[in-house]
Amino acid sequence: MIEITTELVRRLINSQFPQWKDLSVRPVEKSGHDNRTFRLGNELTVRLPSHERYASAVEKELTWLPVFKPFLSLPIPAPIAKGEPTDEYPLPWSVNRWIDGDTVKRSNIRDQNEFAEDLAGFLLELEAIDASRGVPAGTQNFHRGGNLAVYDNDTRSVIETLQYDQQLLTEIWELSLATTYQSAPLWLHGDVAVGNLLVKEGKLCGVIDFGTMGVGDPSSDLVMAWNFFDDVSRSIFLTRMNFDEATVHRARGWALWKALITFAWNEQGSEASNWGKDVIDVIIRDYKKH
Repeated sequence: MIEITTELVRRLINSQFPQWKDLSVRPVEKSGHDNRTFRLGNELTVRLPSHERYASAVEKELTWLPVFKPFLSLPIPAPIAKGEPTDEYPLPWSVNRWIDGDTVKRSNIRDQNEFAEDLAGFLLELEAIDASRGVPAGTQNFHRGGNLAVYDNDTRSVIETLQYDQQLLTEIWELSLATTYQSAPLWLHGDVAVGNLLVKEGKLCGVIDFGTMGVGDPSSDLVMAWNFFDDVSRSIFLTRMNFDEATVHRARGWALWKALITFAWNEQGSEASNWGKDVIDVIIRDYKKH
């Protein structure tokens, strides 16, 4: 990981974009893992990959977000400048328009069912955009939209260590691997998670961080069904997305893989580990009901 400080960002702005040298630089409250984000004045943000493995996202977003914008009814990031690598910071970076809103939490949305409808509506708009020249899923976006089987070893090795019904978890996992996507590739966001969804006055008002976008199997974009929604809103969300049962099984597999590694690979009792455990519990409970 590269250490990215306010002072570093200030130097990059001053040297490459002197027209903004008088604007303040301050870190955002929740910056994320893959990228560090800073406010530049009141209307701009600076976004810097935290590691070279995330650097390809800069060019992707600069290329594709302007293409997406006319087709989407919610605000998404609008890149306005590309920063060049330097000796001090050796990766590309970007300046974007600021989108006003708060990171979503269960406590700041006015109606979870409405939120499920709105999120599904956004994803359907994204999936409807022509994907014929899109970026194929693969290592560039950590296989979101690709074959979930790339995470088979990680998943099984974690299951073997857990004080859970290992047979049941293996059954859920194998069901998610039993089919592969056979339809035309669709655009997917790649990281539909609470940190990338913004709300204002209780409603979904923006979607950010398209760094893991790609085209392929859209099932990985459905993980909010288990890691955020309750039983009723989960049903509303999945029904609105209108995929077949096999896609839902693969989506559940994506949610299970992420929950398992987050639970097992973080310090037990930490916020991240507890989140993973909670999602595993939800997945098991939901699976047993069906």
